[in-house]
Amino acid sequence: MLDKTLAELAQGLATGEFSSVELTQNYLDRISAEDGTLNSFITVTPEQALAQANAADQRRAAGNADAFTGLPVAHKDIFCTEGVRTSCGSKMLDNFISPYNATVIEHFNRAGAVSLGKTNMDEFAMGSSNESSFYGPARNPWNTDCVPGGSSGGSAAAIAGGLTPAATGSDTGGSIRQPAALCGITGLKPTYGRVSRYGMIAYASSLDQGGPMARTAEDTAMMLNVMAGFDPKDSTSLDQPVPDYTLKLNDSLKGLKIGLPKEFFSGEIDPQITAQVQNAIREFEALGATVKEVSLPNTHLAIPAYYIIAPAEASSNLSRFDGVRYGYRCEDPVDLEDMYKRSRGEGFGEEVKRRIMVGTYALSEGFYDAYYKKALQIRRLIQQDYVNALSEVDVIMGPTTPHPAFKLGEKTSDPVAMYMEDIFTISLNLAGMPGISVPCGFANGLPVGLQLIGNYFAEERLLNAAHQFQQATDWHTQTPGQ
Repeated sequence: MLDKTLAELAQGLATGEFSSVELTQNYLDRISAEDGTLNSFITVTPEQALAQANAADQRRAAGNADAFTGLPVAHKDIFCTEGVRTSCGSKMLDNFISPYNATVIEHFNRAGAVSLGKTNMDEFAMGSSNESSFYGPARNPWNTDCVPGGSSGGSAAAIAGGLTPAATGSDTGGSIRQPAALCGITGLKPTYGRVSRYGMIAYASSLDQGGPMARTAEDTAMMLNVMAGFDPKDSTSLDQPVPDYTLKLNDSLKGLKIGLPKEFFSGEIDPQITAQVQNAIREFEALGATVKEVSLPNTHLAIPAYYIIAPAEASSNLSRFDGVRYGYRCEDPVDLEDMYKRSRGEGFGEEVKRRIMVGTYALSEGFYDAYYKKALQIRRLIQQDYVNALSEVDVIMGPTTPHPAFKLGEKTSDPVAMYMEDIFTISLNLAGMPGISVPCGFANGLPVGLQLIGNYFAEERLLNAAHQFQQATDWHTQTPGQ
């Protein structure tokens, strides 16, 4: 049963082919057998999972089951989970047991889902490879010498490795889409504000967005049905009606207008990725879509703007971790100042400290206008580029990443090279629009991701396009070791 999609598992539960307890135990056994190699989980919660599965089976027997009742999922360790360690991949929160649930967790609990545990991630979601995690890097199931991407690398590796059928992630600059591409799964970054950020530990508040990760677009739609919705606890949550994202999956793509940004197909990109993406575009044309070139002229400014804005917000958000109220505290501080300095110095990893320092500098007197204000102005230009392009087409299409998964340790000594792996994803977070990555082929035996971008609240259209592509291809069905 572990080779089934989320939708197939839901059908199996509905027909009584297996129980939620049986299904959950199968996944727990696989995690126990395989995760020593993949390191995709930080915390596994077998007792809680089996209790939730048993409750789901009782709920189904009583005739009160929803579409998601009894389905196992995993949660990125950025979502606060009551009674469970929520570490955000950091030594700073290694001993933190959350006293409350994030809204996303509450939504899954109400739906009757089963939580298998918390997945590995880059520390405080800062990274593109999962190598900054305090718990060591997760590994790519397609080649365990390679990274799974980041920061939601644990979620992507767990799905690709068959340790969970689906997982939550968060996306600040591509942290759902990039690992989805590198691990050969489907990952959706919703419109900013579509999914509540309450209880999702903050990195950069104006960019962070929770979203679903799964094997298929259909499974991703099922996940988004649970995750999306207005939350009065989150001041950035948008009060918009939530459709059933599975209803339009089978709509025809005839007449769909696809925009190809010329900036996405130039510069440093692996030729094999370009070839696979072009093959995917031809498949969309065969499904009835039309293609035209569009331009996003400020794309080249996305990375410098992002790496001013995101660290600036991080320097503010992470100031709360001071060794006083919760989290790591240094041993035997001589005074309050020593406790602050040593707790933060010892509790944060190198990448987190680097970004805090960059952000603090950018916000400091004399530099705010030159750096932070200028980055915000560029952000507005990037957003307008997308608005202009999407006034001509229905979706924008291109590669998710410039290269397939790279080797562990290959880019850790060169932060800029690491940052460049997000060149095609970062601008979408600056604009706040939705995007999805779906598998579209292989390069050197490693998965390639195709990115589809839509206008605000166009998740239905993106999921429809992705699903129709997956109905016509089999890239999403291929698993490591086949």
